[in-house]
Amino acid sequence: MGVAAGHPGVGRVLVVIPTYNEADNVRRIVARVRAAAPAVDVLVADDGSPDGTGGIADAVSRVDPQVHVLHRRSKDGLGAAYLAGFAWARERGYDAVVEMDADGSHAPEDLPALLHAARDADVVIGSRWTPGARVLNWPWRRLLLSRVGNLYARVALGMPVSDATGGYRVYRSTALDAIDLDSVRSQGYAFQVELSRLAHRAGVRIVEVPITFAEREHGDSKMSPLIVAEALWRVTRWGVRDRRAAVRGRPRALARWP
Repeated sequence: MGVAAGHPGVGRVLVVIPTYNEADNVRRIVARVRAAAPAVDVLVADDGSPDGTGGIADAVSRVDPQVHVLHRRSKDGLGAAYLAGFAWARERGYDAVVEMDADGSHAPEDLPALLHAARDADVVIGSRWTPGARVLNWPWRRLLLSRVGNLYARVALGMPVSDATGGYRVYRSTALDAIDLDSVRSQGYAFQVELSRLAHRAGVRIVEVPITFAEREHGDSKMSPLIVAEALWRVTRWGVRDRRAAVRGRPRALARWP
């Protein structure tokens, strides 16, 4: 198995890209990652895509030893795919894992900035809502939904994170070790919020880096009202639970912020 030597100051890095019916995007996004950050490895975690995404990823991996493919039997959701990717990385001794969408909304060209920040942080969030960030080609309804949803998560959970739903992230292996990943059951937006909450409660160092986020150009969005509803319900439940615990006097870990 081909393995990159490692990114300076971070170590061996694996970029996990979950896919389901991303035949139009997977080859392009992997090529952009490899060009932007040649020192990282890539894992395409395909959920049994019927459009041949997994086969395309296999073809790429045969000519590039730093590209790997994890074939999953069914579409179990974004959260399950990332958890499988985390486990794959930890079993092989990677020092950091990157979450990245396959549709191009997360620009691989921003990856070096995220990895640079990871030299001094445990979790790096590529944020759409910090100064210097840009969001391209989103209708105002999506913009409003994201801004309001992140504000609600920030207030309900007491996390000073501007983009708790953002899915472009770097996790140090030590941060993943500190998080109780076995307890995670969320998908979609809620998955990202849950990991933000768990990292915050574990007391790891979290930073946000501005990114350029663009709407996908090819394929269909996986966003649905059900995903939004799940996030709202879970954030409300976590917020109530945390406040009840605080009233009972249970100690809570405090995250370290730059």
